[in-house]
Amino acid sequence: MFNKKRLALFGYGKTTQAIAQKFGGECSFFDDKTKEPFKDSQKNTIYPSSYFQTENFDIEVATPSLYPNNPLVQKANNLFSEYDFFLSPQSPIIAENEKLPLTIWISGTNGKTTTTQMLTHLLKKYGAQSGGNIGTPLAKLNKKAPIWVLETSSFTLHHTKYASPNIYLLLPITPDHLDWHGSSKNYIADKLKPLTTMQEGELALIPKGLPLPKTDAWVVEYEESSDIEKFFNIDASKIKFKGAFLLDSILALAITKVLFETIDYDLMNSFELDAHRQEEIRDSKGRLWVNDSKATNIDAALQAIRIYSDKRVHLILGGDDKGVDLEPLFKEIVNYDVNIYAIGSNSNKIVNLSTKYSIPVQKANTLENALNLIEMVHTVDTVALLAPAASSLDQFNSYAQRGNLFKEFVRAV
Repeated sequence: MFNKKRLALFGYGKTTQAIAQKFGGECSFFDDKTKEPFKDSQKNTIYPSSYFQTENFDIEVATPSLYPNNPLVQKANNLFSEYDFFLSPQSPIIAENEKLPLTIWISGTNGKTTTTQMLTHLLKKYGAQSGGNIGTPLAKLNKKAPIWVLETSSFTLHHTKYASPNIYLLLPITPDHLDWHGSSKNYIADKLKPLTTMQEGELALIPKGLPLPKTDAWVVEYEESSDIEKFFNIDASKIKFKGAFLLDSILALAITKVLFETIDYDLMNSFELDAHRQEEIRDSKGRLWVNDSKATNIDAALQAIRIYSDKRVHLILGGDDKGVDLEPLFKEIVNYDVNIYAIGSNSNKIVNLSTKYSIPVQKANTLENALNLIEMVHTVDTVALLAPAASSLDQFNSYAQRGNLFKEFVRAV
């Protein structure tokens, strides 16, 4: 029988706090940032990590972002991920023969949020709920909902040992979070990990060319969105989205085809994208400015650049790239008509790579400087694009703040 007194929650974060709230509080947290024990409003006790003693607990649940080499992870005796805790028969809170929701896990380097939102939009009439990395912890989802659509991070996948999806949708991946995973090989292995536990008849949509582990799942590999179109008989000409969002929408439609033998183009086209994802804005002079502040890595930036490859692009690049090798980005954009404006903590790296590939570049350092430089040369025939291929946290509170400042400037022009 489950005893919350024997449950240790690692990290005082959104996921673990939701778990404690589900069980009425009075739970034990161990947190790296906590210096002295304290109690919160739910009568939970938050201890410094050094207070954790394995023998006092039967099970530990970690916040997803906890590094694999964290001492808490290393000391844990029976570590569960959030997914293990709510979706595996091994969990102490899952009754024998309890019926669990059908789960669709969506992962990838870019596009997993949008694809999760799109698929939930399509499946809402069937009672689907979405959660995971998209913002709603599993503890707050309705266990009686027939379908859970879960945006799933590589961190969660790494920590998950027991839970397994009924459908796994993996979007294209490029090296990311290498400081966390340690290497590209480890990152890719974590992204493919669900295949190792999936059963016969369960579907996995996987980008072609990855080193697939042994699996019993029905694996459909794809290279381009056209591969999914042909396999599932989807007519892309009926979909309003373009670029990376076209692939997201086609993958979402493929899942509805598999589950319910339906493809609803009108419903798909009624979906509205989040802010800061390829937002097109015209200024008072009719010039096009594109806010893709959420393009925080190479692949996302390239997806945006490709959309405007027939025009001269004034491209704002830079921020905290977390040590990722940016050269693949420059190897492709050298083929386009691009002027680069380097901002953020990696601006010197961007200038050096631009020079190496003979791409016009100006070191602007800040977003405001970049926008002012672009405003002087931008025309109705060019595109001003914020697709930084880097995190915003070196100069901003979030990618949203960065995107909002971009939009405020354009509206004031």
